[in-house]
Amino acid sequence: MKLSDIDDTPQPLIAHLVELRTRLLWSVAALLVAFLICFAFARPIFAVLVQPLVAAGQDRVIFTQVFEAFFVQVRVGFFGALMLAFPVIATQAWQFVAPGLYRQEKAALLPFLVATPFLFATGAAFAYFVAVPVALRFLLGFQGELGGVTQEALPSVGQYLSFIMQFLFAFGAAFLLPILLMLLARAGIITLDQLVKGRRYAIVIAFVIAAIFTPPDVVSQLLLAVPLTILYELSIIAIRLTGRGRAEPAADAPAQAPQEKPAE
Repeated sequence: MKLSDIDDTPQPLIAHLVELRTRLLWSVAALLVAFLICFAFARPIFAVLVQPLVAAGQDRVIFTQVFEAFFVQVRVGFFGALMLAFPVIATQAWQFVAPGLYRQEKAALLPFLVATPFLFATGAAFAYFVAVPVALRFLLGFQGELGGVTQEALPSVGQYLSFIMQFLFAFGAAFLLPILLMLLARAGIITLDQLVKGRRYAIVIAFVIAAIFTPPDVVSQLLLAVPLTILYELSIIAIRLTGRGRAEPAADAPAQAPQEKPAE
């Protein structure tokens, strides 16, 4: 009995590992193909990323190391590849996880999976069109005459790429907060009352997150902390609305239970 049990258990595990390897290979292949495409167009992509800097009045960037410009193109290619290959990676992850889920769980998770790239893109767009230009105008406003010398900003390509990528990823991830809170609420890890009571702590945490993921200036931190706070409130509203829709079946369940007992 024990030997047969040991022989039977590896089969599902091996099958899952083989499927996991297949999904990972497809994801890596998609990422590699996307990287080759984006690396070939790295200069046009960086030209788009540098537009907020141009709009802020800075018409020149430098590189101080001979290999810096090359590695900037590599990072731009990888940055674009992550965006381009994300649908394939997300699809492979869903196809690996979905067979182990019930039909109700699939129906509950699929809308969140579909909404994730749209919310991330919305956050990145907000950073590109609003947050980054405002932060650059503030930070570049310190140029000018200073005690008889001219203070001029000469950002390097590597520093600027790190700056704007930090903004794009931080705001993109921040806009996923409603999905995270709604998933936690559906799983029963948090409740609506806990979210409402924890409002003041959420505001403090929003400013802490903004201080970590944005440059050390008040304007940049406010640009992230304020949307985080608004998204937290929107999450509470969304959970309240969806919670009302799920409360009706729960209320009907106790009414049906006493009807079955007399039959026994």
